[in-house]
Amino acid sequence: MNWDNMPLLVILVLSVIGNNNSVSLAVLALLLIKLMGLTSWFPSIENYGLNIGITILTMAVLTPLAQGRISIGEMLVAFKTQAGLIAIIVGVIVSWVATQGMYFLKASPETTTALVVGTIGGVCFLHGLAIGPLIAGGVVAMIINLLNLFKQ
Repeated sequence: MNWDNMPLLVILVLSVIGNNNSVSLAVLALLLIKLMGLTSWFPSIENYGLNIGITILTMAVLTPLAQGRISIGEMLVAFKTQAGLIAIIVGVIVSWVATQGMYFLKASPETTTALVVGTIGGVCFLHGLAIGPLIAGGVVAMIINLLNLFKQ
């Protein structure tokens, strides 16, 4: 038996149990690419997939603006509220944390599986949303950096 696909199969099973369609589809696509012998696609997916995914996510978030459901006036009013100001600050912080996660995952790709399993566990048992591997990676990187400060 070829054990090379086992990590992906484990993630697939967990994602199905956790009703995480995005992860299930991603794993199935990768397995299909691998089984079809198109492994030459993997470097491109690895190099550009994150940017493509973030672009699609950004398009989804901006669609209400494109449809005219949110006006410029409504946006300006939101920026003046307490929730709007907090949202701006949190958005800046979270984007920075996600960047740290991206660097961490590139430096420690073996951690990706653990983050995905943790995310799926959060979906299964805490009714969470599976949008966090980059943020989780950033938090892990921050915790590791803090622990390293105490070791010195």
